Amino acid sequence: MTPEALLNQYGPRESMEYDVVVVGAGPGGLASAIRLKQLAAGAGREVSVCVLEKGSEPGAHILSGAIMDPRALTELFPDWKELGAPLKQAVTEDQFLFLSETGARATPQALLPECFQNHGNYIISLGALTRWLAQQAESQGVEIFPGFAAAELLYSDTGAVRGVATGNLGLDKNGEPTAEFQLGMELHAKYTLFAEGSRGQLGRQLIAKYSLDAGKDPQAYGLGIKELWQADPARHQPGLVVHTAGWPLDEDTYGGSFIYHAEDGKIAIGLVVGLDYRNPWLSPFEEFQRFKTHPTIRKHLEGGTRIGYGARSITAGGLLSLPKLVFPGGALVGCEAGTLNASRIKGSHAAIKTGMLAAEAAFQALGEGRSGDELTAYPAAFEASWLHAELEQSKNFKQWFKKGRRLATLMTGIEQWLLPKLGMRNPPWTIHRTTPDHACLEPADRHQKIAYPKPDGQLTFDRLSSVFLSSTNHAEDQPAHLTLKDPSVPVNINLATYAGPEARYCPAGVYEFIGEGQATRLQINAQNCVHCKTCDIKDPTQNIVWVAPQGGGGPNYAGM
Repeated sequence: MTPEALLNQYGPRESMEYDVVVVGAGPGGLASAIRLKQLAAGAGREVSVCVLEKGSEPGAHILSGAIMDPRALTELFPDWKELGAPLKQAVTEDQFLFLSETGARATPQALLPECFQNHGNYIISLGALTRWLAQQAESQGVEIFPGFAAAELLYSDTGAVRGVATGNLGLDKNGEPTAEFQLGMELHAKYTLFAEGSRGQLGRQLIAKYSLDAGKDPQAYGLGIKELWQADPARHQPGLVVHTAGWPLDEDTYGGSFIYHAEDGKIAIGLVVGLDYRNPWLSPFEEFQRFKTHPTIRKHLEGGTRIGYGARSITAGGLLSLPKLVFPGGALVGCEAGTLNASRIKGSHAAIKTGMLAAEAAFQALGEGRSGDELTAYPAAFEASWLHAELEQSKNFKQWFKKGRRLATLMTGIEQWLLPKLGMRNPPWTIHRTTPDHACLEPADRHQKIAYPKPDGQLTFDRLSSVFLSSTNHAEDQPAHLTLKDPSVPVNINLATYAGPEARYCPAGVYEFIGEGQATRLQINAQNCVHCKTCDIKDPTQNIVWVAPQGGGGPNYAGM
């Protein structure tokens, strides 16, 4: 049955009224909710706030490196240390390496740009921080509803957003109601803040409906793949941070790695690959496995045990790709908009800061008796903030890398090392780009097929054993959340022209082509999906549309 038919038969939906609804219980969304309650308490007012989270609990779907700049958290909670925030391992040493296939060249500390310096920052589990933020939010009266994905935008008669509806539960894979069927619920709000993270399902719709990206550079994305290891104690150096560029990626493919020696003997290691890559034979997952075999890299992991795996898209276009942050009835927060600083490989501080600024604008509007209009105070405050200044300095970072690694390395050094020494924080020039990531993929016959080695099960692994470590779970008898606009396109265009890149860019083994000749078809193993959204971004025909599954399905990251 169609959603409309279900609503006609089982409706109307129940509804709940709030002053503010927040979509997404990540750092940005929770910071919004917390700040609203802080302001309300300070003013002696009541502001009702609820947060929807598609994961089984706050933090279940959160994945990041992560090194955290505590600046925004300190503004939200000046006493975060006393409150027990899980920022325990301070960074003690920074290294930046340029890798060849067998060698490594370190950047002298005196030449290391500020964006790669992490003094005063912390190696953290962002999932653990998110769970802690959720506890703080609930202690202040925020209602959090985990396991309920916001699946539909609700509009007023004037065209303003007036809230969201959660997805229906208890549907079988054909979309028919089962004995457990439950109609979704409407949550109405004077303002709705969207903090779904990178390539959010509803955020994508809002950007299109209100043309929020008009006049902006196309958004740029990366795919981050991460493993968590329990290290050999003899090889663990608490607080050590290593970033690399170069091998295994070629000169024209943007990417880089991270190795973070965290607390409790753990090492977080990952590779980020820009989703503007051109070679359809490239597999980011396989490149990451190959990366770990480098002599300089493997020494961190040998003797250890892999205990976690995950993948996530990263919104990395920066200030030049940032859409308008507000629209009638709501706002975009954090990575939903794209406030991550790609040059610093940090986004959680930006998510928290934008969440606070959006909350302050919403609180002001509520106090003035307004609803459903544009929170213009939010972008104004953002443009006056330290975060905007930070993003202004790095505005060209991703744009330079579209022109090749050597030029980008040179210009990053000039813009973020030399110019600050000359008293110029912001580059006096602006570099634009016009091609979206999915349009960069080239036909397979223009490139040589890449032969990747088989995994050894000790240092390198396959996709399915990796997905197992993510604790990903979806009910098998539910509507597919990976949808195709045209079912014929994967075989007739993607396979015929690009050699079926779906099977390689997905880091979870969701897509595979089976059969031969005219019987070939694309099989979608939706139960493997880790919600990285890569398919939604990189599909060259933009035929794949990712939507939230029902019932809190997906990964359940622990310690990531």
